[in-house]
This record gives sequence, structure tokens and C-alpha cells, in this order.
Amino acid sequence: MSYLIAVLPDRMAAEAAYSALEQAGFPLERLHLLGRGYKTADEFGLIDPAQAARRQMQRLAIWLVPFGFLAGVGFSLLSGLDTFAWAGSLGNHLIGGLLGALGGAMGSFFVGGGVGLTSGFGDALAYRNRLNAGKYVLILEEENETRLREATRILRQFEPENLQGYSERL
Repeated sequence: MSYLIAVLPDRMAAEAAYSALEQAGFPLERLHLLGRGYKTADEFGLIDPAQAARRQMQRLAIWLVPFGFLAGVGFSLLSGLDTFAWAGSLGNHLIGGLLGALGGAMGSFFVGGGVGLTSGFGDALAYRNRLNAGKYVLILEEENETRLREATRILRQFEPENLQGYSERL
């Protein structure tokens, strides 16, 4: 499946482009208009980077927090440090484990959240920002390359701010 995405500056241009594609015989179930008064980015399924980063953080935490705990206990056992004299030997090992788990949680937060928020989400964030700025996004799903080129020619008449094609390959 291939996608053709056009960013249009206002509602009039978006509706005109949508109508032109409809008149050219493109099926309505494959045409999607996003913007004020139409589908939202969430309704269409554009990934929210903050939500995806949160999920990535949680997935990393599942592995990093227990690993950090075990690494903290292991370090405490191997080093034999008596950092917290008031806690005794077992207490020192448990505190070492808790500090290791805290390090694992911080790793999942910074790597999963920080790096995940700034990378790995393609152009979804750019399209969301344009929708938030009051622009309209017209998306066409099409399998036939010839029809996709025809749609591109039709959409260029409306002078979109951005016209981008994507191909979904298995």
C-alpha cells in the first residue's frame, strides 16, 4: 500500500482537492481529510510521539529495573563496601540493589523517553504540528502506482505546502 500525503494551507483548498480526487474516481474510503472539522490525527492513527515514548519507557523499565537491582546487589557483594554502616551487611546489599534499580529506572526514562521522543517516529510529528497550526492534511491510500501519479498531478494544481509519497513494504 502506498500513501500520498498533501499539506494544504486552508479549508477551502483542502475541500477543493478532496473533491477533485473524488471526481477523478478515487474511492472515498481511501481518502482521508485531517484538520479542524474533520478527522483528528488520533482518529486517523498518526502516532503521538509522547505516547509512544511513554510505552517505550515502560518496556525498557520492565528489563532495566530488575537488572539494575541485581547488578546493584552483585556490585555490593563483590566490592564488600560498607557504605551504610547503620544498615548492616544485608541492608547494604539491599540498598545497593535499590540504587541499581533506580539507575535502571533512570536509564529507561532517559533512553526510552528522551531519545524515543526525538527519534524513531518518522514524519508523524511534523504532520501533527501542521495540524496544530491550522493546516489540513489530505491522505490518499492507493496500491496502483499509475493512479498515484494521477493523484499527484491533481493535487499539484492546488499548490500544497508539502506533497509526500510513502510506500509500505513488507
